[in-house]
Amino acid sequence: MVLMRNLNQLPKAHLHLHFTGSMRVTTLIELAAETGIRLPSTLTDDEALHVPANQRGWFRFQRSYDAARKVVRTESAMRRIIHEAVEDDAREGSRRLEIQIDPTSYAPYVGGITPALEIVLDEARIASRDVGIDVGVIVAASRMKHPLDARTLARLAARYAGDQPGEVVGFGLSNDERRGETPQWAPAFAIAAKAGLALVPHGGELLGPEHIKQVISSLHPRRLGHGVRAAEDPYLLDSIVAQNISLEVCPASNVQLGVYADASEVPLRTLLDHGAQVALGADDPLLFLSRLTAQYEIARRQGLSDSELADLARSSIRASLASDSSKRRWLGDVDTWLAEPDTYLP
Repeated sequence: MVLMRNLNQLPKAHLHLHFTGSMRVTTLIELAAETGIRLPSTLTDDEALHVPANQRGWFRFQRSYDAARKVVRTESAMRRIIHEAVEDDAREGSRRLEIQIDPTSYAPYVGGITPALEIVLDEARIASRDVGIDVGVIVAASRMKHPLDARTLARLAARYAGDQPGEVVGFGLSNDERRGETPQWAPAFAIAAKAGLALVPHGGELLGPEHIKQVISSLHPRRLGHGVRAAEDPYLLDSIVAQNISLEVCPASNVQLGVYADASEVPLRTLLDHGAQVALGADDPLLFLSRLTAQYEIARRQGLSDSELADLARSSIRASLASDSSKRRWLGDVDTWLAEPDTYLP
């Protein structure tokens, strides 16, 4: 019998989770029934979405995501999604959740982008108190929209910037990396940076090293959403490490979006061997049916020892935007997980 420590009990931080994509399938079905919306079978058939890494594949992914987003039409639905996401993270040992949202998608149903963001922030505060883990919010602009829209979001995010649970801690840029010219979003990121927000754009999943270089030079990130394809350029990867840019790596997402054929191909070992600070994330568990602990299970199947898995958890905590005192406490919890025999599972 081989004994392995329980990865659900491993203290960790979750830094790459999208609001709609965090939804439970059961919640999606219930909200669809309440609103009278018919869902596509791809969202309810117990099969994870799997598409090729091309424009057609992304269209299929976006169509499913948009279908799920359509059921979120009330303040109570938005609050439910946040609270359940926090509960789910807590069950998987997460001490810190940083959830990202573009409030413009929900604004028409709750009175505008400001009320939409305020609902999320308020529920994040409530969930932090009730569930017992820290929750920060990242406002993310979309590459599918005009860069001027991103400036509006950056100004909104700046109004609610802070480092306490239920405040805006970062500003991101998501959606199809192939859309638009990255420098067009630099003014929005400058607004966010001036407000003291961490800059956390997506980059380096669908596109490779050259795109990552452009994201770094134009948007000056503290963390890269994904960034996994930096493994293809050792010099770039070393530069990322030297600049203290953390990588939010989402192995299941990489496979389900066709970047890698199998989870064994996700180059975690390469990233870690170069000294990269990696934080594993689930991205969109609603579509990929793979939550946070499952990402650590992928790393374990790749051959990472429990000590190395603990290092991954430490990296996620260090890369988070939590307070230094919280990070010290959680890092101590990781040490306890590694030391105590009652964390073993047969």
